[in-house]
Amino acid sequence: MDAPLKGWKILVPRGGVWGGDVAEAVRARSAFPITAPLINFASPNESDSRVLAEKIRLLESGHYNWVAVTSATAADVMHSLGVKVPDHTLIAAVGETTAASLTTAGYRVDFVPTHDNSAKGLLLEWAEAARNQPPISVLWLRSEVARPTLADGLARRGHLVDSVVAYRTVGVPAAESIQYDIRNSRIRAILVTSGSVAEQVDKQFSPIPDEIYLAAIGPRTAKDARQLGLRVDVVAKQRSVASLLDGLEWLASGSDMPVTEAIDLKAVRALEAELHAEHDNQPVPKEDIPALDEGRGQTPGDR
Repeated sequence: MDAPLKGWKILVPRGGVWGGDVAEAVRARSAFPITAPLINFASPNESDSRVLAEKIRLLESGHYNWVAVTSATAADVMHSLGVKVPDHTLIAAVGETTAASLTTAGYRVDFVPTHDNSAKGLLLEWAEAARNQPPISVLWLRSEVARPTLADGLARRGHLVDSVVAYRTVGVPAAESIQYDIRNSRIRAILVTSGSVAEQVDKQFSPIPDEIYLAAIGPRTAKDARQLGLRVDVVAKQRSVASLLDGLEWLASGSDMPVTEAIDLKAVRALEAELHAEHDNQPVPKEDIPALDEGRGQTPGDR
């Protein structure tokens, strides 16, 4: 394709190092990034803050085998608190964006799932956290509203997990100039990179003009956005910014985006068989199976 996004203004919904990297990726597609942080992190409440401080002391003393980091924001929190991870404590990142944030903050990343950048994908590929493995102790630093997928999955497998609230996600009002540009369709696409971002897009900008495309970074984010009543035009094939921009390019060119599976189906089938045996051939709980990619690739006329 010959720069199908050339001249597009694309809203990047987070600032910081992550936002800067995304802005560069947008420029590389000959588009113009409009950085408008819609969310930020705030300290947890007093009770959660005490627990967080206690668990960080345990982490720095070498108590945990692993730290699980499931968002770039959690990496930012670790950096802001000056958390020191012992050399023998390993770090698992949910995906490439989170891994990049950890690396930028000076942390070593020991494991990143290759197929599905979600909590379910992390559980699927994380060998040390599999069933029938020696129990491991895991510190999971999470947001106040995080779903318990990771903690529940580890517990079902016999591992020990401390699920700790490390931050609250708060909305950040967009500048009036950004709101004006959206009302008047001067921005061509909005990147929706989490359920929290979707909430702010809906709260601050709805109704979204038909001329503006919404691109969701994965099926879970797309579902969250649709439940809010937002129209989703693109769902990334892989949970990455590159894939998100690929999807917008297909949309801009008027072509159908090829549909592929985001995860290794052989691994999913093996997990299904394992769960069937564990549950005495009862139906496999949906929460234990990573979500496959949704249909996507609508051209403008299909919306």
